[in-house]
Amino acid sequence: MLPERALVLGLARSGEAAALGLARRGVSVRAVDRKPGLDAGRLLEAGVEVILGADDAALVDGMDVLVKSPGVPSEAPLVAAARERGVAVWSEVEVGARLLANPIVGVTGTNGKTTTSELLGAIFRAAGRPVSVAGNVGRPLTALDGVLAGDAWIVCELSSFQLEDICTFRPRIAVLLNLTPDHLDRHGTFEAYRAAKLRIFENQTADDVAVVPRGFGPVPGSGRRVEFGGGDELPGEPRIPGEHNRENAVAATAAARAAGIGDAAIGEGLRTFPGVPHRLELVREVRGVRFVNDSKATNPEAAEKALSAYPPAIRLILGGSVKGTPYAGLARRARESGVARAYLIGEAADEIADALAAEGVRFTSCGDLAAAVARAFADAEAGDVVLLSPACASYDQFENFEERGTRFRELVEAL
Repeated sequence: MLPERALVLGLARSGEAAALGLARRGVSVRAVDRKPGLDAGRLLEAGVEVILGADDAALVDGMDVLVKSPGVPSEAPLVAAARERGVAVWSEVEVGARLLANPIVGVTGTNGKTTTSELLGAIFRAAGRPVSVAGNVGRPLTALDGVLAGDAWIVCELSSFQLEDICTFRPRIAVLLNLTPDHLDRHGTFEAYRAAKLRIFENQTADDVAVVPRGFGPVPGSGRRVEFGGGDELPGEPRIPGEHNRENAVAATAAARAAGIGDAAIGEGLRTFPGVPHRLELVREVRGVRFVNDSKATNPEAAEKALSAYPPAIRLILGGSVKGTPYAGLARRARESGVARAYLIGEAADEIADALAAEGVRFTSCGDLAAAVARAFADAEAGDVVLLSPACASYDQFENFEERGTRFRELVEAL
């Protein structure tokens, strides 16, 4: 069921889509954002009441539900006010699930979500099955309302920020890829982060499927459990490099089979899927030096996995904004992988430097990405790989990881 009155908090991509989707269904929508200069033209045209530059608790009064954008923390004043008043708090994907009757494959995990979601989309298309990929990757789930055929599947990438405020959201197939500490600056503890991730399973029934890593502990809900491991046999080897991408391919294969897709189409999808931008993306080769954009690696575990995709003598660009995650494991993996030198940028540079020094990994503090690319290129020899795999979020120097990856491309193209 949909509410009669909804307050949408945060008007970036997903918040705007949620407000428009609810308004289109006749819900009275009040949309709020603290940024006073936001372009609210589409919302105003749709009849949405828009309030910018304010977060007065009274804005919650009379509302049935508050829809919280993923970037809004649970401690935000309006969210706290809603909970105090007994107003339900939903995420944008909760709204999307109520607007759409299409079957959903939900994909979550610490690393590999975007690649696995897009790979599943490619497999569905190889099978001739209508599909749309949405959620944390690209298009918000609510933006599909009114534009998607009734028989189409949705592959929905889901972050912990989206899952922490679901209510009835129920994917027919739910996939957990892996789980390691991340976003501790937001969730506070690994236990809270883990609990948010596992909510993907909680509303599943016996008619649904829960895809989990082999040996993973119990998960909520009643979905039929299907386990996977990186060494499982595949109907075709994935085109994209790295052991971690083989694990992603195995998980995608299990989910595709659960959706009734045959191995021939799965194999074709695996063999032809080229990967996603900003994830082990070969940008250019200059004088025998390969430059690889892995800006999507926003935590240490993702960067560790990237190292396995290339031979020793990697020149590794690391750093960005701090998320409260330790770097000791990454430093150890850098030593074991024979990283030639690390080039450090951003707020986390000092923390990473301490971890690398403890493992005897050579590094240079560069400050920003332009300096790191220039120094790495100056040091590199033919056959080397210069890998941007930052192990950190990007918010200290960039708007998001896409902007960071795009800047890396520009710097490399200018060499």
